[in-house]
Amino acid sequence: MYIPPGFTTVTPYYFVENAERFVAFLVQGLGGEETVRTLSPEGLIRNVQVRLGTSTVMVSEAVGKYPAMSAAYYLYVEDADAAMRRALEHGATLEMAVADMPYGDRQGGVRDAHGNIWWISQRIVHRPYTA
Repeated sequence: MYIPPGFTTVTPYYFVENAERFVAFLVQGLGGEETVRTLSPEGLIRNVQVRLGTSTVMVSEAVGKYPAMSAAYYLYVEDADAAMRRALEHGATLEMAVADMPYGDRQGGVRDAHGNIWWISQRIVHRPYTA
């Protein structure tokens, strides 16, 4: 099986209204890098690929057959406090303040303007998760 560079076996694909605004949040609010952009003849986003750390996500403008939908995501970052501030500065709302968790992550949560929840996490121990 061949998987293109920057992708993993499972790749989140967002269908959102106002995809341009969502891409801006991924880049400015979460520190992503836009790598590919394809537009429809009407100028709407058909597919934008954004690199977030070691992962690539894809974004399309929601349309009738593919309506907008939201989900929750777990995002590992170098500095949870700085990443949280950045997300809030770019339009996210607070779900949970950053704090040290018993499972070894420093974590907080935000909700973006499209309804997605982002659990912004920094691993503070160098060991796998345990039950």
